[in-house]
Amino acid sequence: MSINIRKEQSSDVQSIHDVTVAAFLEAPHTDHTEQFIVNALRESGALSISLVAEDEGGIVGHVALSLVTVSDGTDSWYGLRSISVLPSKQGKGIGSKLMNAAIQELKNIKAKGCVLLGDPDYYHRFGFKPREGLILPDIPPEYFQALLFKGDLPQGIVTYHGAFSVKG
Repeated sequence: MSINIRKEQSSDVQSIHDVTVAAFLEAPHTDHTEQFIVNALRESGALSISLVAEDEGGIVGHVALSLVTVSDGTDSWYGLRSISVLPSKQGKGIGSKLMNAAIQELKNIKAKGCVLLGDPDYYHRFGFKPREGLILPDIPPEYFQALLFKGDLPQGIVTYHGAFSVKG
């Protein structure tokens, strides 16, 4: 298996949709809107980073990030909702490759930090951890995590782009 991570191209849109649907089909704690959120971010021009994992010419994984708003006015913070990997390819390091590439892209664009909602046991390996004072309302704090790249840690309520509220 030779995985290539690259930026999304317009010809990848349907494959990204299909990978995202498949990745979350049997996942717990999801409302199965991930593919609609990615499309809504793309359509609104808010998809800041979109990377795909290719294996033998086919898309097997995807990660997307967009700007978030922090109530204290801190700028240049990004949010990730999830990483998608085809079920048959999960557990082979593709998600880690996508996450590491996304972190590098964030650093390349001089992001100050990144937040995500996810499994602490998985995302801890990339440096994400719950941060006191950085809040996503109605979410248990241990699942809302942040990675600081530079500057001070923001203090306030985080709001994701409106696309995160799409239902289909």
